[in-house]
Amino acid sequence: MRARFAAVHDCFHDLFASGRETGAALAVRYDGQPVVDLVGGSTRPAGAAGPLPTDEPLRAGGGSGSLPSTARTRGAWRPDTLVNVYSVGKPVAALCLLLLVDRGRLDLDDAVVRHWPGFRAPATVRQVLAHTAGLPVFPVPRPAAALGDWALLTGDLAAAEPEWEPGTVAGEHALTYGHLVGELVRRVDGRTVGRFLAEEIAGPWRLDLAFGLEQADQRRCADLSYGVPDWPVTTLGVPGSLRERALGNPAGCLDLAVLNSPLWRGAEIPAVNLHATATGLARFYDGLLAGGTLDGVRLFTADVVAEATRVQYDGPDLLLADHTRWTLGMQYEEDGSWGMGGIGGSCAWADPARGYTLAYTTSRLAGFDRVEALVDALHSCL
Repeated sequence: MRARFAAVHDCFHDLFASGRETGAALAVRYDGQPVVDLVGGSTRPAGAAGPLPTDEPLRAGGGSGSLPSTARTRGAWRPDTLVNVYSVGKPVAALCLLLLVDRGRLDLDDAVVRHWPGFRAPATVRQVLAHTAGLPVFPVPRPAAALGDWALLTGDLAAAEPEWEPGTVAGEHALTYGHLVGELVRRVDGRTVGRFLAEEIAGPWRLDLAFGLEQADQRRCADLSYGVPDWPVTTLGVPGSLRERALGNPAGCLDLAVLNSPLWRGAEIPAVNLHATATGLARFYDGLLAGGTLDGVRLFTADVVAEATRVQYDGPDLLLADHTRWTLGMQYEEDGSWGMGGIGGSCAWADPARGYTLAYTTSRLAGFDRVEALVDALHSCL
């Protein structure tokens, strides 16, 4: 890691030393080059696999940054450790559909029903991508087992009445987003969104991230844990609220027994179950920041990237209960950065003004104070 960014290394180390972090990775690319690539802690919750193998953050990669022997023990977080990053995966799903838009297979202002016969809500592809389609809740109560039944859940959405007139207001489509976007991908292309991602984006750009893990990749996963015992209760929100209805159905999306299971890791739940490395996510955003090209491989035209990262909605978000700017799948911040955070603290974004991309992946489900501290350290180095 370049000496210029030593403050970021120190801050990452302090998160572990203070007990605020137990297992995480951080990747930063600046001016198109990797400048920070750190991993630290354990892939198993405290008490499940003994003490943390090391409290020293480790640099990813080979050479002088290779892992010391203490980090090769079972349970140490490694450069190829995958972790569930919740909503950080929404832009990845969106870009799968946008790649088909780029290729002329559908148009952003097409009615969804044009590509998905029987779809009831009068929403457009653009409205689905911008969280204004009015379908933030799966309409039929379903158990956790339904998370593995794509046809059941997309059928529920196709028959659903929108909660508001599409296009009039936004509400993050917390769990439904990936099924809406992913079913459009499947209807237009024929492949599942997980397979499309693997073959059309992750493969060509060499990104270590996926929807729906094979058994071998599931063995690379870090187990999620609660930062505080009541995390799922406070995250779910007020009973009966839009947030509670959206996050609570199907059941299990905040339950560790589900989240750390083969059911969750093997299913495609694209709104909330991307499993990724921090390096893979930082590279993904670097490709977008460069206008659709990474390592000389162009996947997207600059025009589609510009449209994908342009503000499509600027106003109240009914689920987040806050003023929000939505692009086509990402949140747009006042400083001009665009990306997405996930409940639990994982984040990834691009900052065009400062010229960097950043990804932070964590297995300790808690707040965003950790990444905020890291960003303060990073900005002090620029």
